[in-house]
Amino acid sequence: MLKTELLEIIANGKNSGVEFKRDDIRPEQLAKEVVALLNFQGGRVFIGVDDNGTISGIQRPNIEEWVMNVISEKVHPSILPFYEEVKVDDNTKVAVLTFPQGNSKPYVRRHKKAEEVFIRVGSTSRLATREQQMRLYEIGGMLHTELLPISRTSSENLDFVRLENYLRQILNDPDIPSSQNDWENRLANLGFLSEPHGMCTIAGMVLFGKKPRQILKQSGLRIFAFDGTDKEYKAKLDVILDAPLSGRWDFSQGAKQLIDEGLVERSVQTITPFISEESSELNLGLQREKRWFYPIEAVREVLVNALVHRDWTRFVDIEIGIYSDRFEVISPGSLQNSMTVAKMLAGQRYTRNTVIMEVMRDYGYVDFRGMGLRTKVVPLMRSHNGCDPIFEATEDYLKVTLPKRSDSQ
Repeated sequence: MLKTELLEIIANGKNSGVEFKRDDIRPEQLAKEVVALLNFQGGRVFIGVDDNGTISGIQRPNIEEWVMNVISEKVHPSILPFYEEVKVDDNTKVAVLTFPQGNSKPYVRRHKKAEEVFIRVGSTSRLATREQQMRLYEIGGMLHTELLPISRTSSENLDFVRLENYLRQILNDPDIPSSQNDWENRLANLGFLSEPHGMCTIAGMVLFGKKPRQILKQSGLRIFAFDGTDKEYKAKLDVILDAPLSGRWDFSQGAKQLIDEGLVERSVQTITPFISEESSELNLGLQREKRWFYPIEAVREVLVNALVHRDWTRFVDIEIGIYSDRFEVISPGSLQNSMTVAKMLAGQRYTRNTVIMEVMRDYGYVDFRGMGLRTKVVPLMRSHNGCDPIFEATEDYLKVTLPKRSDSQ
């Protein structure tokens, strides 16, 4: 790092990725800041700089060795920062520790036989709440929230007609449970119950619950439609849908027929009048042709991805927003671990909710290759709308925006 860059960063002050500490910082204080940055998006600790930005410099002997020992002893899992010293003048140096975003969240500080999780909130580092810790475990792939039990539920909250339809029609399972005990054991082994005669898991509820959102408030899907380009006080449409993710299908006549809609089908049916229009003229078959503002397969793929990959530690619904110039889907939760939008678009696959993903794949909602964004959404938007979809990934959500066809605005 050059001196000019150092002085510019210090002049801008502390933020979510920059922390200042004096040279006399205690080991546990340094470990706290390092852990908080690793659990966020990485960043830098400047040693030899006061909180107000005054450069006091480093005086501690063998500071590099001291820093590495502190991090080795007090930060877990182990990490190796990039260490450098920047000369400010003939008598003053600042030590700079640079950390990437951690790939093994949550990171903890080990101090006095306790392990503590810290997170970055603005320019301060704080102890993580229980919910925040759970989110970090989920991001790090150490917690599969879809298998968490839902209190005060049992197999009675599941739709056994759909469950039998899944086993018989979708899986072609010749061994359909014949007693309640058999059902309880099968559902527990499939991950739909926490244990035989236990509680419903999140996966079981969202896939086969009778009324999932009445029990699991974040399992619904909210749809808005507006005349303009922003959210307005009065919406053309504002509904919350509540249904199991998948539809119920019949194969007895040789062809796949939908008997009972799931959340995917209800969502597409609800948004269709707002993302298409019928021609004013009749075709040769005396029917009015439908013109889509967005490729319907791309819309469906983005919707299914949101439902399958959402973060169940976030207590909000998935949101679909339909505006005069775009179609948006906001899925709660950040991308898992080191996944990025660039990696997704390159075809790298990740699964947050394995049970939900596999069941939706059994039904045919999810591409077996798991590359729908790359092979469907992007090329369909280019050919149909002449543009690329827009992806925005934050710590709180993944938003996918499909710009409207220019001749439809």
